[in-house]
Amino acid sequence: MSTQQSQIQFLAHASFRITTPEGHVILIDPWYTNNPALPPGLTIPDKVDLILITHGHRDHLDSKMADIIRIKSPKVIANPMVRFYLQEQGVPEHVFEPLNAGGTISVMNIKVTMTNAFHFAHINLPDGKIGYPHTSNGFIVRMSDDISVYYSGDTSVFGDMELIGEIYKPDIAILPIGDRFTMGPLEAAFAARLLKVKHLIPCHYGTMPALSGTPARLRELTEDLDRLEIHVLQPGEVLGTAVVKAH
Repeated sequence: MSTQQSQIQFLAHASFRITTPEGHVILIDPWYTNNPALPPGLTIPDKVDLILITHGHRDHLDSKMADIIRIKSPKVIANPMVRFYLQEQGVPEHVFEPLNAGGTISVMNIKVTMTNAFHFAHINLPDGKIGYPHTSNGFIVRMSDDISVYYSGDTSVFGDMELIGEIYKPDIAILPIGDRFTMGPLEAAFAARLLKVKHLIPCHYGTMPALSGTPARLRELTEDLDRLEIHVLQPGEVLGTAVVKAH
């Protein structure tokens, strides 16, 4: 099966599904269980080839992730501490493609690079305790149609985003704008300048009252960036990357 072009579907909050030109399905930070923003009927796809996980907070690491992996049998690239945790939950080691910040791996006709992020994280353990403290990461995903997506994960803005832009030249940046726990619109506007991207998908806002940043404010703060197109996707909406190539 070939989709001819990459597709990016915004699931909800900070969860995304990417379909590659070869038809491979990639889930990034999937949060299906008890996600209040997930549209009814939008369930885990029958086919999942690869899961990318940036950190262990429950709005990025589904509470049933170990079961999802056992049922769907995808490959998994995860934050190292999340990987160790899932292995202790019984997920076999062979499922994982180990990766750490700065490294790149080729899998399923795509290249995945793990990038730095600045966000303190932990995992809520099944016994109600908290463990596995770690820092988050982001990902660069480059597909066979030469479309490159930068998923920053939960992060503040940081100066080396300029290096990420220079080295990997992402076509699309997926950035949080909710504020309080991540960047807000102000910081995301600076991130867009550092990355020099032409396309930006905001996420991680509006799911709960504390996440007060808005796309409207982001637009105001980037009005001077004529080259930037902001794609405000509704949960479940799909962005075909043909619009990226045409821009």
